[in-house]
Amino acid sequence: MGNISLKDLLETGLYFGHQSKQFDPRMIPYIFGKRQGIYIIDLEKTAKKLEEACQFIKELAAENKKILFVGTKRQAQEAIVAAAKRCSMPYVSSRWLGGTLTNWEAIRSRVGRLEEIENLEKEGHFSLLTKKEAALLLKEKNKLLRNLEGIRELKEYPAAILIIDIKKEANVVREAKRLNIPVVAVVDTNSNPEEVDYPVPANDDGVKGIKFLLEKFADSVLEGIKEKGEVKKVEVEKKEKEIKVEEKKKAAVIPKRRPKPRPKIRVKLKKKEKEKEKKEI
Repeated sequence: MGNISLKDLLETGLYFGHQSKQFDPRMIPYIFGKRQGIYIIDLEKTAKKLEEACQFIKELAAENKKILFVGTKRQAQEAIVAAAKRCSMPYVSSRWLGGTLTNWEAIRSRVGRLEEIENLEKEGHFSLLTKKEAALLLKEKNKLLRNLEGIRELKEYPAAILIIDIKKEANVVREAKRLNIPVVAVVDTNSNPEEVDYPVPANDDGVKGIKFLLEKFADSVLEGIKEKGEVKKVEVEKKEKEIKVEEKKKAAVIPKRRPKPRPKIRVKLKKKEKEKEKKEI
């Protein structure tokens, strides 16, 4: 994750809020002031909240849990895909389908349909169809890919959801609340920070600022995964040492037995044979 400097936050324009007519009063604790009718976000509060959110994400990643990245607004789509792919996390960047979380079985069935069409195409069945039928299947496939590509590998509910702009993604927040899934979100001055568990007060419209924040979140995920790997390695080494110590203890306790002398059966047989010969003579 690295240190979060106020200079970086300033350069990426994360301090710009919305106009006063779009202001949500519950954002007052995170406001520095107002200039020319535009609210200015307190970047010290932003840095603090961003560190808290990144630490939470890092801990989840260290436990091998999934964080769902969500950002369907035009400014965030490209950055969401890049950040999620970089840290191998699921994402939604095109459109949030209603019931993605609350109607989980239906969404998984659509993923199954996508895989079915892909298998038909792979096995060459499209060549057996008319042009119109093949075109319809391709259209369906592209639509499913656009909406489900980022979550097709998500086999269970995510441990947390990361959102850019909770105003735009209100449905996501509602579904997460119903399922008690923690939400980390970038919250601008026109939104209610109390709706999410880890609000990061910052401008959610600037491409540069969104990219910067998502890079920090992705870095936190990667750090958590790395720590998990290092901890696992240490645990394996510790276990191996314990096994070696136990083996040495067992070897010291069990005394070495001296081999028993082999019976001189052949010698005894030869003596009996000689005695028999003497008697016969």
